[in-house]
Amino acid sequence: MAVVVVESPAKARTINKYLGSDYTVLASYGHVRDLPPKDGSVDPEHDFAMKWQVASDSRKHVRAIAEALKSDDTLILATDPDREGEAISWHLKEALASSLKSGKKVQRVTFNAITRSAVSEAMSRPREVDQALVEAYLARRALDYLVGFNLSPVLWRKLPGARSAGRVQSVCLRLIVERELEIESFRPREYWTVTALLATPRGQEYQARLTVLGGRKLDKFGIANQTAAEMAVQAITSRQLAVLSVEAKPGNRNPSPPFMTSTLQQEASRKFGMGAKATMSAAQRLYEAGYITYMRTDGIDMAPEAVMAARAEIARRFGEDYVPSSPRMYKNKAKNAQEAHECIRPTDMSLSPDRLKLADDQRKLYDLIWKRTIASQMAAARLERTTVDVGSADGEVVLRATGQVVTFDGFLKVYEEGRDDVLGEEDGEDGRLPQIVAGEPAEKRGITPEQHFTQPPPRYTEATLVKRMEELGIGRPSTYASIVTTIQERDYVRKEKNRLIPEDKGRLVTAFLTNFFRRYVEYDFTADLENELDEISAGELHYKDVLARFWRDFSAAIAETADLRIGEVLEKIDAFLAPHLYPPREDGSDPRICPVCGKGRLSLKTARSGGAFIGCSNYPECRYTRALGAANGEDPAAAERLLGEDGGEPIWLKSGRFGPYVQRGEASEDNPKPPRASLPKGWEPEAMDLERALMLLALPREIGPHPEDGETVEAGIGRYGPYVRHGRVYANLPEVDEVFTVGMNRAVELLAEKASRGRGGRAAQTPLRELGEHPEGGPVQVMNGRYGPYVKWQKINATLPRGVTPEAVTLAEALELISQKAQKAGGRKAPAKKAAAGSGAKKTGAKEAGARKKTSGAGKDGD
Repeated sequence: MAVVVVESPAKARTINKYLGSDYTVLASYGHVRDLPPKDGSVDPEHDFAMKWQVASDSRKHVRAIAEALKSDDTLILATDPDREGEAISWHLKEALASSLKSGKKVQRVTFNAITRSAVSEAMSRPREVDQALVEAYLARRALDYLVGFNLSPVLWRKLPGARSAGRVQSVCLRLIVERELEIESFRPREYWTVTALLATPRGQEYQARLTVLGGRKLDKFGIANQTAAEMAVQAITSRQLAVLSVEAKPGNRNPSPPFMTSTLQQEASRKFGMGAKATMSAAQRLYEAGYITYMRTDGIDMAPEAVMAARAEIARRFGEDYVPSSPRMYKNKAKNAQEAHECIRPTDMSLSPDRLKLADDQRKLYDLIWKRTIASQMAAARLERTTVDVGSADGEVVLRATGQVVTFDGFLKVYEEGRDDVLGEEDGEDGRLPQIVAGEPAEKRGITPEQHFTQPPPRYTEATLVKRMEELGIGRPSTYASIVTTIQERDYVRKEKNRLIPEDKGRLVTAFLTNFFRRYVEYDFTADLENELDEISAGELHYKDVLARFWRDFSAAIAETADLRIGEVLEKIDAFLAPHLYPPREDGSDPRICPVCGKGRLSLKTARSGGAFIGCSNYPECRYTRALGAANGEDPAAAERLLGEDGGEPIWLKSGRFGPYVQRGEASEDNPKPPRASLPKGWEPEAMDLERALMLLALPREIGPHPEDGETVEAGIGRYGPYVRHGRVYANLPEVDEVFTVGMNRAVELLAEKASRGRGGRAAQTPLRELGEHPEGGPVQVMNGRYGPYVKWQKINATLPRGVTPEAVTLAEALELISQKAQKAGGRKAPAKKAAAGSGAKKTGAKEAGARKKTSGAGKDGD
């Protein structure tokens, strides 16, 4: 008998089907050890000794494996085929050392797909744990720890509100901040195009764009303004036009290679709006179910048997015309030795998406992977591109019409890759031109000048950010998702309409690091360090040599900041961001002079919350502030607007550090804090008027005495949104506008409902699903809770793991979750489900809760 250990219960279930009763398959539930999050876990003074600790929630899994080894002679480590998988195997071997002393064997096996053939072949070819790959992991983990635990405290002390800094996350944040600065400093440039609607002698119409004027070829800015455009229109109008040339060229368009991690994340973002984390979560479940190959890879090559299977499926589905004469072979450009190397593809090419019953996100992703893989081995699309030049006899005016038609769709029958925003890219003509003959006249049926302005570079999406990181050599397939997720979770970046926008904290952190730790946020430095990690995994460098070189310079840089004062830090950051914080004013006046008092100077300040804002040096006499984001080229005074007067007092709309607000009167010595009210979510500053401002300033609004005790019931807007209040009982209102209209009956109903709720404020709920009876009696239900769906039996509530939906969870899985929760709580143990037919109880050590391998926690580089 042998004990096989994998990362997750789902993977264990799939493998268990293939191995049979001769093996006990258990799950480690991801990493079992990590560095304790405290000083001293990596000790540079003692040859970078690392102190590992078994995680509290992993102890029971390690014990289960150790218990199984008492009666089994062999431990087979079958974790994932990349650096992280190798690290988990190494940690398991170390954590189980006491159980492996008495002549027991330890073997390492890897497979790129969880299929019967792949698993069987891997089991027949065991090896040792790859120490070079482990050392690459140790180096990465130590580097991330040394940066995080030494640089983050500097941020906390010198930059109030900053949360942390990381080796790779800070470089990724810099990309986003610098793109935002590009956008803010961008000045649009005007240009014009002129298009003519022409017709052949047979009356067939087509459009052509002016390309030559005055005998000179036009560039993008060749027609700079409306006057020039009108002159161009006149030049065309005053001349007879004829077809100068017609050129038709055949062309081919080849398919994209199959997916690797970065391109899968990019395409899922483009086509479905899925974030990197969501994409990898869905891919993980597809892999563990045996539907796709391993999903963390930098490779685009495909196994020869998979290539032949794809070609056979193409011929079966679409015919021999769609199969190229020879297989398409894609060359992997990456040098990285830390990741798995085959592309992401279906394990069975004949298993089309319509034959699988999957959750929605998995279905969409599998459909994408299947189509991309099949298309990658299909024949090229054949196109015909036609270019027609139409001009005047004197050569002063030439217009060009272009058209394109697909003569054979090839791979386009199945799949076409999405596109990112491309700065300055014009949409080309796409379609067939009518029959046009050289020398024939062209009738003018309309001439249209059109004004354009250059556009700023687009903000990054998760897809384009991952693409840029890959281009720069920052991060690796196993780290992209966690890096992008980390900077959002730490409030350095927010996502709006799928675009990544830096928050004030993120700007400040980037400015601080660029000023005081510039080398460590340089793209080349980070990429070079990644290359050194690759060399470690290839056995070409010793990991402690890399750590020693890094620590020597990094510790010196940390020491240099010891005497920095917060005021000095703010001054440097203020100077660094000055071109964007204080853009030139139209009247030429000093952009640093306060627009309200005219005496104080504007400078960068930080609030206790960590937010940044621009404030007046004449405080407290002048309380002018504006948000950091308001400084993108507009006059700061434009942030204020007089809405009108009420009782002789002005009512202002202003913009402060926390966003737009309305204010009654002016600040003065007698009244340093005049009444103010922030604009609630959904209320746009542009739509504010005097009436709405007075409504806000009048809050909280008294509704009347409560019918039971006569105490006042009022409505207002608080930290958590609109509410009604009676004494110490608050009840939420669904809409902001209801604050101004809610009556006593509705308020009493809401308050009574809130007061009737039990402990924790939860009302009795209707189950989402009834799963059946528990073996000890009583229903097992799926409920919807504050923190997501959970299963319930009697007084035991067990949260559904990520990836397990209320619709998909089974009674067996629910019983297992309830059993685990009961044991963890130390209460009555709920009996486990009965073993399925043909499966011994011993092999169910891998829990059936569907928990995933941890991909964004400890051990995954995202810092």
